[in-house]
Amino acid sequence: MRTRAGILLQARLGSMRLPGKALEPVGGCSILERCLRRLIAGGVAHVVLATTHASEDDALAAIAARLGVPVFRGAEHDVLQRFAVAAEIFGFDPVIRATGDNPAVDIQAAGRVLAALRSTGADYVVETGLPLGACVEGMTASALRDAASAAIDPYDREHVTTFLRRRTDLFRVQTVPAPVSLHRPSLRLTIDTPADLASVRELFFRAGGDEPSLAELIAVSGREPQTAASGDAPQTKVA
Repeated sequence: MRTRAGILLQARLGSMRLPGKALEPVGGCSILERCLRRLIAGGVAHVVLATTHASEDDALAAIAARLGVPVFRGAEHDVLQRFAVAAEIFGFDPVIRATGDNPAVDIQAAGRVLAALRSTGADYVVETGLPLGACVEGMTASALRDAASAAIDPYDREHVTTFLRRRTDLFRVQTVPAPVSLHRPSLRLTIDTPADLASVRELFFRAGGDEPSLAELIAVSGREPQTAASGDAPQTKVA
């Protein structure tokens, strides 16, 4: 089978801490759409939404379809298996993993990780130093398959790459520093809680524009909140 680099974005609506968060708006569109748009904008690999068979996730599949993004639907909790099967079906090698709770994912991150995979010959690559929620992970298809075959801990099955990162006796794991201009590990841009959602909405509002870069989001994170015009205020509280 002919292979190509691919990005698998995992997402489902069954979040325990913030149910339905993938459909919450950030910067004028849903979190899921924001993630997909930023990954597509990188222009380095095909993007596929990897979601579940649950009927509630039909809404996510519909958003992907509207953006022209293919959808793979697999196991709800065995996300490692979902990734391995999706990568095989779409012929992806290497594979970039992105998650649907990171609407500020760095647009250029996938390109840098793919370049590092190729230059280092590693099985797995991740950048260090980016804000939490801005990075992606990269792995070879063979490493993904091997992890899916060997991992037995439910935690590893759910979190996809923990087995790869832990078993350095089996896999060549490479961490690479993020660009100095984007080094801000103390900044939280992932969305797990209502407070996270409010914070990220505020940053997108301050940055403005259709698709602010990570550098722009970092830059406005230290500024005082703006006073919004009537009808344009970001939501700063979530019920």
